[in-house]
Amino acid sequence: DSLLERDIALRSARAGRPDPCSGCSSRRERSKQRKVKKRLTLAALLYLLFMTGELIGGYVANSLAIMTDALHMLTDLSGIILTLLALWLSAKSPTKRFTFGFHRLEVLSAIISVLLVYILMAFLLYEAVQRTIHMDYEINGDIMLITAAVGVAVNLIMGFLLNQSGHLHSHSHSHPQSHVPQSNSPNTAHSSSHGHSSLAVRAAFVHALGDLVQSIGVLVAAYIIRFKPEYKIADPICTYVFSILVVLTTVRILCDTGVIILEGVPRHLNVDRIKEDLMKIEDVYSIEDLNVWSLTAGKTTAIVHLQLVPGSSSKWEEVQSKARQLLLNTFGMYKCSVQLQSYKQEMSKTCASCQSSSA
Repeated sequence: DSLLERDIALRSARAGRPDPCSGCSSRRERSKQRKVKKRLTLAALLYLLFMTGELIGGYVANSLAIMTDALHMLTDLSGIILTLLALWLSAKSPTKRFTFGFHRLEVLSAIISVLLVYILMAFLLYEAVQRTIHMDYEINGDIMLITAAVGVAVNLIMGFLLNQSGHLHSHSHSHPQSHVPQSNSPNTAHSSSHGHSSLAVRAAFVHALGDLVQSIGVLVAAYIIRFKPEYKIADPICTYVFSILVVLTTVRILCDTGVIILEGVPRHLNVDRIKEDLMKIEDVYSIEDLNVWSLTAGKTTAIVHLQLVPGSSSKWEEVQSKARQLLLNTFGMYKCSVQLQSYKQEMSKTCASCQSSSA
């Protein structure tokens, strides 16, 4: 072991808690992913079975609202399949070409899932407008009512399954006993469960919530049409409500995926707070550079370049150890790289050509 690793191990032992290693993290991650995969697989099977039943029921009842619910379930099923594929690929080891691994495939699956819903929304809106204009359709209220009631029950089960799987990606990174310098502000030792949720699983859960609300709307419409057939306009109205719901529930996902693709700082982290805490480490003179981004949701990476105070070059191992502990434990980074340099007096960065032109 290197001197740095032994130093970190000794400090962690004194603190009364084991130092996190890549082996432990990998085992925890694999265990969480196995649970997520089991729940998503079960949800996919339930989606497939009920989607088939809804397609048949919607066709027999001639209900656009039921067909809308069934087609929405088809996009949710596609999203879950993409999620399972992304989780499988993201567990693969990095390669020479993809040195960070395949974590971004999870983000890609979330984007594709949302785009599928938007394409479906445009098609169903067109059909709903046609029905609203011509009003040349009849609906079997009994079949619609029964199918919609079953849909509400199934979507409740889906929401429970996907919500539980989403929580499996939450982590708490509050370590008040850490030996690294910390601010008294509660924002320093924080819980980053929101930032560590899986985007793809969140996308599936949001779709399930949309399905549930839509199924309740379809049930209300079916009740109205069953006892008041002259109000059959309630059937296309469900599609209009669904379209608004889609926009409201997917904007956040698109924003989060956009931040990840553009390598922005995750919303649960504050770069200024990270810099303040790094500057509180003894023998740190300045922060030359700090980059924070996410490989995917819950996997934040940081690269920091620190300059040591004059005459403290011999303490670089201790400073690096404290900086890594701060980034990994306090701020919950997935990976971090700490670069150090000895103190150098800042020199003029103006080249001779610029100096001559300014003169």
